[in-house]
Amino acid sequence: MKESIHHGRNIKRFREMMGIKQEVLAIELGEDWTQKKVSILEQKEQIEEELLRQVAEVLKVPAEAIKSFTEEAAFNIISNTYNNESNDQSTLIASSVNYQPNFNPLDKLIEVFEENKKLYERLLESEKEKVELLKKLLDK
Repeated sequence: MKESIHHGRNIKRFREMMGIKQEVLAIELGEDWTQKKVSILEQKEQIEEELLRQVAEVLKVPAEAIKSFTEEAAFNIISNTYNNESNDQSTLIASSVNYQPNFNPLDKLIEVFEENKKLYERLLESEKEKVELLKKLLDK
């Protein structure tokens, strides 16, 4: 029996792994989005292709990763990586991962952290602007 892959849950997993809050994802997805709408999205089992691509782009992960990630695959990778008694690195890698990315995962992780930092800086700047505007309104 083929396991059904829950797209919304996978979006939530990737978002949380990257340390991105629902509010920040909503901001990045556009003005039509709110934290509540992101929460509802994360509850949907199937998500239409175009929206899935848009979310994947914001999260900086391949859309295919969201569509194919399963708990069983993650468990197998972790289990095979940490329980393999072999000292042969090539055996360890071959037995634990069937997916061969065409990018350096560490570079991607650093890229994601930098993007996350920029998002928070923009959010902070926006909050500072709001405070200044409120101060001006109160001074009048």
